[in-house]
Amino acid sequence: MPPDAVAFDLGGTVDITAGSLIVTASQLAEPKQTDNPAGIGLTADAALKVQALLEQEGRDDLRLRVAVQPGGCSGLRYQLFFDERALDGDKVSSYDGFEVVVDRMSVPYLTGATIDFADRIDAQGFTIDNPNAQGSCACGDSFH
Repeated sequence: MPPDAVAFDLGGTVDITAGSLIVTASQLAEPKQTDNPAGIGLTADAALKVQALLEQEGRDDLRLRVAVQPGGCSGLRYQLFFDERALDGDKVSSYDGFEVVVDRMSVPYLTGATIDFADRIDAQGFTIDNPNAQGSCACGDSFH
């Protein structure tokens, strides 16, 4: 991961809001998915949040990278970060205004998964609903 990238473990709900940024649908047009070879989807709320965070970064070369790495109690851990790199074998899904990138080793673990974003009193942050996960650890930080 590049030195300026930020990784988030997403076994459970994780808050990655920047300061007190709150984005509503009226502030941004809902990004539409135009192509999905990476096999991962984003809900409208997640897409709006990614778009807002990318705009806040102020760079047009960043893409949302979603990866699965070894780690945690159950063996695998999600990583979600902005990345400017293009790696050999990357699968790229396009949305209006940004792209979601999954490396070739993570695609089998993430195909059919959906990323959501919640900003409520009982939940805040990104979550991944992954039909490929057979279970997770008690702390919710990793899956298998």
